[in-house]
Amino acid sequence: MRKLCYILLLVAAVATAQERTVAIDGVTIMGTRPMKDIGLQQTKLDSVALKQNVALSLADVLSFGSSIFVKNFGRATLSTVSFRGTSPSHTQVSWNGMKINNPMLGMTDFSMIPSYFIDDATLLAGTSSVGETGGGLGGAIKLNTQPVKQRGFNLQFIQGIGSFKTFDEFLRLTYATDRWQFSTRALYMTSANDYKYRNHDKKENIYDQNNNIIGQYHPIERNRSGSYKDLHILQEIYYNTGRGNRFSLNAWYIGSNRELPMLTTDYGEQSDFDNRQREQTLRTVIGYDHLRRNYRIGAKVGYIYSWMAYDYLRDPGNGIMTVMTRSRSKINTIYAQADAEYHLSDKWLFSANIDAHQHFVISKDKNIILQQGGTGIIGYDKARIELSAVVSAKWRPIERFGVGATLREQMYGKEFTPFIPALFLDGVLSKRGSVILKASVSRNYRFPTLNDQYFLPGGNPDLKSEQGFTYDAEISFKVGKKDRYTLSGSAAWFESYIDNWIQWLPTTKGFFSPRNIKRVHSYGVTLKASFDAKLHKDWRLTLDGTAAWTPSINIGEKISQADLSVGKQLPYVPKYTANLIGKISWKSWALTYKWCYYSRRYTMSSNEITLSGSLPPYFMNNISLEKDINFRWANINIKGAINNLFNEEYLSVLSRPMPGINFEVFIGITPKWRKQ
Repeated sequence: MRKLCYILLLVAAVATAQERTVAIDGVTIMGTRPMKDIGLQQTKLDSVALKQNVALSLADVLSFGSSIFVKNFGRATLSTVSFRGTSPSHTQVSWNGMKINNPMLGMTDFSMIPSYFIDDATLLAGTSSVGETGGGLGGAIKLNTQPVKQRGFNLQFIQGIGSFKTFDEFLRLTYATDRWQFSTRALYMTSANDYKYRNHDKKENIYDQNNNIIGQYHPIERNRSGSYKDLHILQEIYYNTGRGNRFSLNAWYIGSNRELPMLTTDYGEQSDFDNRQREQTLRTVIGYDHLRRNYRIGAKVGYIYSWMAYDYLRDPGNGIMTVMTRSRSKINTIYAQADAEYHLSDKWLFSANIDAHQHFVISKDKNIILQQGGTGIIGYDKARIELSAVVSAKWRPIERFGVGATLREQMYGKEFTPFIPALFLDGVLSKRGSVILKASVSRNYRFPTLNDQYFLPGGNPDLKSEQGFTYDAEISFKVGKKDRYTLSGSAAWFESYIDNWIQWLPTTKGFFSPRNIKRVHSYGVTLKASFDAKLHKDWRLTLDGTAAWTPSINIGEKISQADLSVGKQLPYVPKYTANLIGKISWKSWALTYKWCYYSRRYTMSSNEITLSGSLPPYFMNNISLEKDINFRWANINIKGAINNLFNEEYLSVLSRPMPGINFEVFIGITPKWRKQ
């Protein structure tokens, strides 16, 4: 850290000698809301938050920028989300139109999505997700990349250095003309990830001179076997004919090698374990759009290849590492989509979309095969087609009122869902203050994952689809004074009933198996507010905050007399969440403060508050300071960040400690090749 301090002092000295940088005031653009957004409850993640620093994953952005609960197993480990009190598999995620949920698990690991690789991110809550995809009982998250806007050749390089021997390197090369846009992004992240923490699951005795125990304490330990190396490369090519035809190619490669940290309850030495997860994934999407004054036609094809390996080795005490698990999975997915929009007039919008995802999955444990002396597959080898078609109509008879209807049909394998309808209402209650009321209702279905049906041992091919009804209402406003301030906010209420909820339960044979056992009632309120003010000629303040109250209750029947889960909050779903991001800027300086809060999470369905039955609430505080330096030959950005400012001791998942206070420094350079 001493070297980093020298670097910051040197840069600060250079900065004082440079020409004065003047902040440009924002411009407010007023316009008619798009008809496709009638009734939708959506949150667009701020582009500044997505590009805050290269070390952030999308999980980090969601933690501070939305009401979604992020279940985090630690730095650079599995990160999943709970959208409106549902499970991770109830949130559908798409990238440039193609679903990227793992077909084996049904969920998405957000720690594997660098925020610097996303240009546009939209959260669609509840009913609003039906027009985008099926199966989003909680909601959907749309991720997109965009063509570069700056003409000519451009380069950006960012070097990040942080605590725990963490290094992050980001490089982007772009070239753009009026017709062509090329972009290459590369990110390489490495860390020993050996942070210290207080282990509350262990106690050490304190002895006196006579070897009598006179006290106890929780020892300070290091995060063991938690190192990681992640490589991401994103290649983009866009071509615009200038006559209403646009072509695009997006290819994203992921290469990851991560150790899985030892639990707080592990008493062995680090050298006694090797717990490692590796992944190689390639996602590719080719798109075409044909645009005319009153209609648009588009088509996409894509391909996903994913190879995942999990190895667990352990020394049983003889000094020889023994293979306990050697799991291998291969996923090949072929994707195709066609969609169209047609504006019959300024009052009617019709749209249709059909897409297909063909999955080929092989999952096996090679260690069991070797132990049994066989060559076959101990696991499963399955293929499944997922078809989905949707049509919608939006009607705005008068300027202040709109209504929309959506109808979706899905097929998984050979089974069809009943029709999935959704109805939307949208009205401007007052132009003064832009007071808008939205309401929607829908039915939705989600099929079991491949692991739910075919995992060995325990898969259940007789599982029923989860199904639910969702009701939403939202009121929002926006006021302000030109060149002075803007204030906006919203309050949303939602209610959802989900039947045939799938849960993995222990069996008498010693393994777990999924069953349709629960009926879940999820409801609550979400509040959002945003404030932007010009305090003085060179001063600006922005504040963005959300708060949510989300009970998610099991209202099903007891499966036995010992079942204490009925009427209780679902495990790992906090009732209360809140976050706030504040930024104050002066000339070319900016100070950002981020805060979030999660209430108590239960680890057991009985909601018992025991040593391991619940996790206490916690607050998280991050702060960063950055400076832009404008040279004639380049723009330099210097940023220093302090995470977990008050050294909070907390866990997001049982027996998975999180790091205390830690530091990061980022230096970015954007050369000026010539005047653009």
